[in-house]
Order: sequence, then structure tokens, then C-alpha cells
Amino acid sequence: MSDIKKIKDEFLSKLKDNLNLDQINQIKTDLFGKNGLISSQFKRLGSIESSERKKFASDLNFAKDELQNLIGKKIQDIETKKINKKLENEKVDITLSERPFVCGKIHPVSQVIDEISSIFSEIGFSVEEGPDIENEYNNFTALNTPDNHPARDMHDTFYLDQKKELLLRTHTSPVQIRTMINGKPPFKIIAPGRTYRSDSDQTHAPMFHQVEGLHIDQNINMSHLKGCLNYFIKEFFEVDKIKMRFRPSHFPFTEPSAEVDIGYKIENNKIIIGEGDKWLEILGCGMVHPNVLKNSKVDPNKFQGFAFGIGIDRLAMLKYGINDLRSFFECDYRWLNYYGFDPLDVPTNYRGLSKWNLHKIGLKII
Repeated sequence: MSDIKKIKDEFLSKLKDNLNLDQINQIKTDLFGKNGLISSQFKRLGSIESSERKKFASDLNFAKDELQNLIGKKIQDIETKKINKKLENEKVDITLSERPFVCGKIHPVSQVIDEISSIFSEIGFSVEEGPDIENEYNNFTALNTPDNHPARDMHDTFYLDQKKELLLRTHTSPVQIRTMINGKPPFKIIAPGRTYRSDSDQTHAPMFHQVEGLHIDQNINMSHLKGCLNYFIKEFFEVDKIKMRFRPSHFPFTEPSAEVDIGYKIENNKIIIGEGDKWLEILGCGMVHPNVLKNSKVDPNKFQGFAFGIGIDRLAMLKYGINDLRSFFECDYRWLNYYGFDPLDVPTNYRGLSKWNLHKIGLKII
């Protein structure tokens, strides 16, 4: 038996066994490596008689091709099995139901802020913002608040230092002060944002949202204030008519001051805004006090104006039938999924402020 046939038969027999990849690579090295058996046979070609060289070379190439093909097939089979096993372990079970697609919702407070901003922008108001952490001057003194006023007490206000110089703002009126100090009249702004007071129950929270409006110009009077608020209330509640009354009140920063009530009735256990003989307070307002103008570097002999403050959370509760203020801050997705709004439903006066069904509008009486 020739050396070539002996080598071929020996390794063909080995390759019939169930070998792993390392064992097959070792056989490949033993045969075709630098000093492998087949490689050594090729080195002998020069020493073989010319009459036998052709047959020797033909037999050697045939053995080489047969062994290489078998080794290649063995390696391919092993790699295929490895890939199939990996795919088996990682396959997707198409019999499982798909995961639910959850779409986020706009919080009612954010929606109402957008609605308010949209309404007032239609009559020339711009939106101004300010810091949540304020100094005592902007929050109280500049707004004509006496030193002994109850609002300055620690049980009403969150102070941040012992000297009571820094605090969490109790209203967004400091934005009005900052705007007037840093600019020149006329001013026509609204200031929505977070405010803080030491209070918590079903209708009050330590952190709540408020929007305040300010219009300073020459020859501004109460009739301008009434017309502005009448327009806003009708647009916000999306009603054609509104019953509204001004009750005399007192605020340090306005004179005269008033609280605004709107008419409503109870129908099917819901509050219907704009009709009926009952009254509901929704905001405070008045003509800006001359002292506030002086403290803000505005000449009260040349300029006058009105201001108003509205609780955003309260408006959201009234319009969208939400009974408990605390639910605004509980991060309950089920609640938000019901009361929330489509992110693409941007409120405008032309397309409508909201796309809620009428049966959702109106505060339920519980």
C-alpha cells in the first residue's frame, strides 16, 4: 500500500467519528500544516523518478482534494448546527400576543395653561416667566404687602433662610414686578407657573399653578378689565353667554379690588357653567395700586392698569370634572389616561381649545 493511500484511508476513518471543531482543526493541521503529512508528500515530488512522478502527483492531488472537501464539510456542519442552536434559543414566539402600545397624554394642567395662553394671545398678551425661588421684595414688599400681613407668616409661606429673604413664591405676581422693573410701559402680559403655600386638603395643595395677568398703559380703567375677563371666561369654558359679577374685595396690590363670580346651575348631578342662578368664585382682580407702580419704576401719574390672578388647577377641575386637586400630583397613569389629552391636540381658538366630549365637561357633585 502506498504512503498516499495509507494516509488517506487513516484520516478518512478518523473523520467519520463525531469530532468537535478543535479536533477537526487538529487533523487539518496534521495533514496540511507546514510539516503535515500531505505537505510532506508534495515535497517528495522532486525526488521521484520522472516515469512515476505524474501518477504520484495525480494520486496525491486527488487525496488532498478528497480530504480537504471532507474537512470543509465537517466544519460547515458544525457551524450550521451551532447557528441553528442559537436561532432556536433566540427565536420569537409568534404565538404570543403583542405588547400593548401605550401613548402618553398631556396633563390637564399643561393643557389648561396652553388653553389660557392661546386665549390671551388672541388679544395681544404675551407670556412671561420667572423663577420659583423669589426674594422677599418682589414677592411681598413691591406688591404693597404690609409687614404684618398674614401671608408673610411662616405657616403660610415656605421660607428658605432664617432671615426670610428667600422664599418659594406664593403667587406669580413677582413676574409682573420683574417685567415692569426691567422694561418700559406699556405692558400686556400673563405669567403662568408653579406657586407654593403651606396648605393641603381636597381643594388645596402645597404646590399649585396660577396665572396672573397685567395690562399697564395710559387711560386703562375697570371697563377694560371687565371686557378682558368676559372674553376670557367665555372662550375658556366655550360658551356663548356668561353671567358674571364683580364683588368688592381687598388685595394689597390692587385698588379697587374685586372677586369675580360666574353663574352656574346643577344639572344631572353636574355643574353647568354660564347658566343658572347660582354663583361660583373663580378669580381675583383689580386696578394696580399706585404704590406697586412706584415700586416697579412706573409713573402712576402717566400709567394705569389692571391685574388679575386665576388658579389654573381650579379651572381645570371646573372645566373637566375633576373632583380632587390631589389627584393632579399622584402620577396615576389610569387617571391621566382618562383626563389627559392627545399631544397633537394643540389648543387654538380657531380649531377649538379641546376635543373633549361634552359628557366629560362639568364638575360632578359628590
